[in-house]
Amino acid sequence: MSDGSKNVRNAAIIVAIALVVSQVPGGQTATSVIGNLLSLILLGGLAFFGYRLYMEHRVTLDGLGDRRRGILYGAIGLAVLAVVATSRMWNAGGGPVLLWFAMLGLASYGVFMVWKSTREY
Repeated sequence: MSDGSKNVRNAAIIVAIALVVSQVPGGQTATSVIGNLLSLILLGGLAFFGYRLYMEHRVTLDGLGDRRRGILYGAIGLAVLAVVATSRMWNAGGGPVLLWFAMLGLASYGVFMVWKSTREY
């Protein structure tokens, strides 16, 4: 069996299991629990990734200076706040959605400007 057909078979199995779980009584609850667990695993992985990045680049971060380090940490905090509030802001529609994009854009800009300033002489 080739790799392509194995991948198609595996995807079909996952889709079949998802259909069965969603159609049985109480399946919506099970689907919500599984979705929440996967979200928790993803966010835990991102937190661990951030921790590892911090531990590997501690000396570089300490050498940034107070102003640039404050901008960097503020931008990361703003991005975390936007990620945490995503569902509420998107469900509200309109202005909060634009605010969500502005928050992520400002956080990205802050991280980029700190990175850019470390590459200048």
